[in-house]
Amino acid sequence: MVLGEKRLDFLRNMIRIREFEESLRAMYFNGELFGVAPHTSCGQEAMAVGVCSALMENDYILTTHRGHGHCIAKGAEMKYMLAELFGKPTGYCKGRGGTMHIADISHGILGANGVVAAGMPMANGVGLAIKRKGTRQVCVCFFGDGASNQGAFYESLNFAAVFKLPVVFVCENNMYGLSTPYKNVSPRKNVTDGAEAYFCIPSTIVDGMMVNEVYQATLNAVAQARECHSPSLIEGKTYRYYGHNVSEQRSYRTKEEVEEVRKNRDPIMLLEKELLKEGLITEQAIKRLEQEARDEVADARDFAIISPAPDVNKIMDDVFCEK
Repeated sequence: MVLGEKRLDFLRNMIRIREFEESLRAMYFNGELFGVAPHTSCGQEAMAVGVCSALMENDYILTTHRGHGHCIAKGAEMKYMLAELFGKPTGYCKGRGGTMHIADISHGILGANGVVAAGMPMANGVGLAIKRKGTRQVCVCFFGDGASNQGAFYESLNFAAVFKLPVVFVCENNMYGLSTPYKNVSPRKNVTDGAEAYFCIPSTIVDGMMVNEVYQATLNAVAQARECHSPSLIEGKTYRYYGHNVSEQRSYRTKEEVEEVRKNRDPIMLLEKELLKEGLITEQAIKRLEQEARDEVADARDFAIISPAPDVNKIMDDVFCEK
């Protein structure tokens, strides 16, 4: 059982991520955010928090186009994230990366990536560097179920297994690759099916809506990577409440399906019920956490809005490397 104080941190961070993502939707529809529509992770908070809570500060993560929650869970500050989404030079990548390419090296966030499965071979490079330096760090690579049918998935797991790299591959299986159900594109029931036999690496399936379960599985995988330089694969069965991105409204799943998950499987609700039942939190305390999250996002929005616009005379900065 996870200690009460740790689970309170889980709840706080999941609420923060949910508020950030819901606010992004509102900002986009209000016309405050321009450009590429953000890919929100509402419903998947337990994966981000459960995994990143099992890491040390100097461990690394590589994330995906749906990576805001991972970044927040790993320690990124909302104000610099929002400034990045607003295209402001005060953002993490000077406003040039946007929603799908946030990076914060100081917190081990090596970058989100808009290319499906692209982070997996990169994670092997990071793992190889860690092994050669002997730093006992770990690299976690997040990917979605859609990435599991890419060649990079098979090549990366094979490479990591052959060279015994300290990489934990984490699949957030939200059941849909953009608008295609996973069951329609794979004969496997699970992404992990055959991983141990084919790649000779440990694999685990967890309930991706239960943060405690995700955390414990990641602790085990990270310990194995740190001590034995052994890669592993974790598959979390999770769910996203909204479309592939904020603007996507296609009806490839029913409203009843989404509402059923929201009502009975919401990761924040499940943890709140657990903590309330054990007397570790009160309804009033939950409301305070929600208000703190709203205030944090509001402050981040203000920071992004008042940040200066990019200087057109610096458009070529950071494009070419000086000889």
